[in-house]
Amino acid sequence: MKAGTLYSSTNLKAPLSSFREALLKGLAPDGGLYMPVNLPVFSQDELEKFSSLSYPELASHIIGSITGDEIGIEELNEICNSIYTFGIPLERVEDRHYIMRLDQGPTASFKDFAALLMGRLMQYFLGKEKRKITILTATSGDTGSAVANAFKGLENINAVILYPANEVTGLQRKQMTTLGGNIRVIEIDGKFDDCQQLVKTAFMDPSLAGFNLSSANSINIGRLLPQSVYYFFAWSRLKISSEDRCIFSVPSGNFGNLAGGIMARMMGLPVKRFVIATNENNEVPLFLQNDEYRPISPSINCISSAMNVGHPSNLARIIAMYGGRMDEKGTIHSMPDMKALKHDFFATSISDPDTRTTISEFYSKHSLMLEPHGAVAWAGLQEALDKNPEYRNELCFALETAHPAKFREEIKVILNIEPELPETLRKAESQSEEFLSLENNYDLLRRLIIQNY
Repeated sequence: MKAGTLYSSTNLKAPLSSFREALLKGLAPDGGLYMPVNLPVFSQDELEKFSSLSYPELASHIIGSITGDEIGIEELNEICNSIYTFGIPLERVEDRHYIMRLDQGPTASFKDFAALLMGRLMQYFLGKEKRKITILTATSGDTGSAVANAFKGLENINAVILYPANEVTGLQRKQMTTLGGNIRVIEIDGKFDDCQQLVKTAFMDPSLAGFNLSSANSINIGRLLPQSVYYFFAWSRLKISSEDRCIFSVPSGNFGNLAGGIMARMMGLPVKRFVIATNENNEVPLFLQNDEYRPISPSINCISSAMNVGHPSNLARIIAMYGGRMDEKGTIHSMPDMKALKHDFFATSISDPDTRTTISEFYSKHSLMLEPHGAVAWAGLQEALDKNPEYRNELCFALETAHPAKFREEIKVILNIEPELPETLRKAESQSEEFLSLENNYDLLRRLIIQNY
């Protein structure tokens, strides 16, 4: 028997949970976020073998090492082989610097990697328990479409997705609102942070305790663990040796993607440094600069829309990894090791004008197209290299998290080129939409849940 990783709450007031419990609950009962207590650590020999594994094999190996006997390895292999049917282009730009394109999945977003596995794992456990749950999740752009696609048609799961009015692109919205069936989409008259707060309030509402609510955005640990896999994959394909340390520049909004990368490093991935690249919602770069955390409310609407987050939920996890404690409102009750944070991370904020300039200059120089989030990551990486020239010869990856076609209006203005739509996006564009519009009022959401679920 192989024991799996256990999970504690960032609020430190909930009992330890198994992966199945943490996955299906989403939020810990004390309102905190689940954190792995004892992740496996891969040896150099194991890391060396990763380069010979396909992506489904690598995902099954890493996730299986985390879940232990909670899911059979044959079942996990079957799930990973069935969902990971798309690639991860690693485009060389110059020297050992690469764009890591995570936009080849069914909704052209990096969130496909986690949502697809999360949905199937939830369905696996729910099927064994013969029960159903309702997924309640907030999105600032790509989470909603990835979750809607991944959970569509799963018989044990209903999904309710909240998005902020006027802050997602038309194509992002259509990827959610054209599916129907067990997928319900709600437009909220507010910001992403408002949507996220509505979701968290519902989870903590005693009157909804019997409704089996769970989450599929990055407050759920089931979203973060699958994201650790592609960090291992990129490094394993381009490393010189198992000791070759690399740099990842991560476009960051709710900080789930970065948290997944940090967990990969905790499991033995040789990472020299992470670049935290935000848009104008710069609350985390300012925190690392002056040791004082102040959420931005309301969040600033930028062209890198999935990063329009004024208070990232996953910051509580990152602070916990560095020995501190932050509650769900953003109050820091004990400071993390700031010296270690500043050593491990280079944090910067990229403005919309600089994002547009990066897209234009990158295309002109390299004949490669970036979308706004990838442009923020590339600009952040260049700033880190300029200020740390000793990193110039390191293996570096800038993560692009969405397909440029999802931002074609913006790209067309900047480059005078219209990105070609992948087939999955073309299909969504031509279908009719169905969604509800609600005020930013928790009682309205609560009533909807009670009446329909």
